[in-house]
Amino acid sequence: MTTPPALPKIRQYSVLAVLMVCSLLIWLDNTVLSITLETLADPVRGLGANPAELQWATGAYTLVFATLMFTAGALGDSFGHRNVLAIGLVIFGGTSIWAAYAGDPGQLIAARAGMGVGAALIMPANFAILLWTFTGPGRATAIAISSTSTGVGMAAGPVLAGLLLSHFWWGSVFLVNVPIVVVALAGIILLVPNFRSPIVRPLDPAGILLSISGLAALTYGLIRAGQVDDWGRLDVWAPIVAGLVLLTVFVLVELRAKLPSFDPRLLAQRMFGGGNASMALLLFSVAAVTFYNAFYMQGALGYSPMKAGLANVPTAVGAIVGAPLGARLVRLWSLRTVAVPAIAVGAVSMGAVGLLDLNTPLLWIEIMLLVQGLAVGMVLAPVTGALISSLPLEQSGAGSAVTNTARQAGSVIGIAVGGTIMSIAYRSAIEPSLSTVPPSLQDSVRVSAEQARHVAATLGRPALTQAADQAFIHSMHVGGIWIMAITLVATVVLVFALRPAGKLKKTAQKPDDGRESSPATAGVTAHAGADTAATYSGADVDSH
Repeated sequence: MTTPPALPKIRQYSVLAVLMVCSLLIWLDNTVLSITLETLADPVRGLGANPAELQWATGAYTLVFATLMFTAGALGDSFGHRNVLAIGLVIFGGTSIWAAYAGDPGQLIAARAGMGVGAALIMPANFAILLWTFTGPGRATAIAISSTSTGVGMAAGPVLAGLLLSHFWWGSVFLVNVPIVVVALAGIILLVPNFRSPIVRPLDPAGILLSISGLAALTYGLIRAGQVDDWGRLDVWAPIVAGLVLLTVFVLVELRAKLPSFDPRLLAQRMFGGGNASMALLLFSVAAVTFYNAFYMQGALGYSPMKAGLANVPTAVGAIVGAPLGARLVRLWSLRTVAVPAIAVGAVSMGAVGLLDLNTPLLWIEIMLLVQGLAVGMVLAPVTGALISSLPLEQSGAGSAVTNTARQAGSVIGIAVGGTIMSIAYRSAIEPSLSTVPPSLQDSVRVSAEQARHVAATLGRPALTQAADQAFIHSMHVGGIWIMAITLVATVVLVFALRPAGKLKKTAQKPDDGRESSPATAGVTAHAGADTAATYSGADVDSH
């Protein structure tokens, strides 16, 4: 890597502050949406979105984010990372306004996809600028400082969403992004140099098209199955098959490319491939369980948005504490000794949603969320560092791209499958209660517990509200079993990937000055989350 021009220290840390504002924007948005889902589902206070539409509102962002980010770094190589970062912020801010004033779920889904485009441009450029700005020991320090914006966003996002929803309409959770974008753009124009790599990587339009269309088709089929409760229908299995075929073609195309943006060959390595498969399954589970929690707290338990936001803070605290704790324990013992028990505990804690009901004390819910956050943080941070460190330095950028794409894809599929399981189980459980509901309203009751509560309020039938709550609890229990099973599979895969396990000496390896400047750098900051979105995918924290 060409030595970047030296900047005065005050200028360096001013640039870092701007980059942290950009990162904070992404993590705030990832976490506020989960608190907003229940409101969006309400026909009066929100858009009356059904579960499938809410899955798309969450998944469209992550889908676009996952499939564009692995090639977005190449744009910075060609046009300058500051320019790409600024364009990403403009897109993110503009589509946030669109989302805030969306008139129906379709517009919201489209706006969220646009926000995913902006985020995919922001994240790689953000980290590339950080690598160009800092050198030597200062780079490791800067990365560590930068990672705190993830924790702040994770902890503040749910509380901010609750505060806004308590005083304003649901669109305010998106509109709040705009002033942050304005501040970040001002800082970029005034302070950030326009670094660009002397080695220009080619763009990958074929890879982008195949990956987006493949993931979109697969996700559509899985979500559609939850809507119609029939896996044999053409509009269910055909998109799933088409998506799998397109993703297979995507892998074949990348294998033939001289400089692939997503290098599938890396997945053939047992540790790197198995570790990424395990983390993708873990993020699958995190996305699904977070989707359930949003409806459980505000819908079934009747928490206000503010109370639900505060109730989610232990998850963020657990993830923030778990990441450095896991890294420290790995230095004392070994990666396998720390990560395998942690992910197993995570599986049990996610399965514990099967024990929750309408009378569960808040204290027990908080303990469960804290354990989930701790477990996920203790796994993701050290495993990410180990996976990237297992590759030669010249492959670290490609490895980061593969790692981040796999995890975001896991989150997309987790939202789709988790929501489909919830819809099918809910519909089965509510069916016996429909005999007293007017035929013209029965389909609305079948859609979701939120719609059923609205119908019950209209008809003045509290018994229907209770039936909807119990049907939702049943669906969450069924989903919890599946989530735990998937996470246990992730545990087994991780055991295989880390065999044999020795002392990990470079988990917190200091980034080398020779690291390429525009890695699929988003993988280093990891879901996100990313989600983990839209979820506590923020647990997928900086790990370099």
